[in-house]
Amino acid sequence: MTESLCTPEKLLEALNDLGLKTSTLHHEAVFRVGEGDDIKAGLPGAHTKNLFLKDDKGQLWLISAEQSTTINLKTLPKVIGSGRLSFGSEERLYNALGVRPGSVTALGLINDPEKDVRFILDKALADADIVNFHPLTNTATTSLSQTDFRRFIASLDRDLVIVDFAVLK
Repeated sequence: MTESLCTPEKLLEALNDLGLKTSTLHHEAVFRVGEGDDIKAGLPGAHTKNLFLKDDKGQLWLISAEQSTTINLKTLPKVIGSGRLSFGSEERLYNALGVRPGSVTALGLINDPEKDVRFILDKALADADIVNFHPLTNTATTSLSQTDFRRFIASLDRDLVIVDFAVLK
């Protein structure tokens, strides 16, 4: 898998080749949702948090949510049809999505052509006009319209499963 991993540069080229309009801001590394508020303040749109999870059956999951969304890992399995959830290891994350902790992103699905990772999108993020994701590195943020984000997901032949986490509190 690692020989064919998409790099941040190749990802941005791929987005451009798909005709998607993006804007990428390079910045200091941001590892957690609470960091980089000064960076986010200058970027319109929804900012994300992304959770890479594994269930007790071995299924891998990527949850992309609006940064303020509360996600309850105890109740989530019933909603998405998974086993008990825990965070995936750094090695598993890299092998599945080609990223390191702090850089987890829905754009990493480009590195999962076998579709080993099931993708869940928060309704709050799905309703945003503009979404912001790390482009496989936490030293940049790429903004794209919801329409273009969905075109990217469709280009990967992915099902888009949307969950309204707001009603699961």
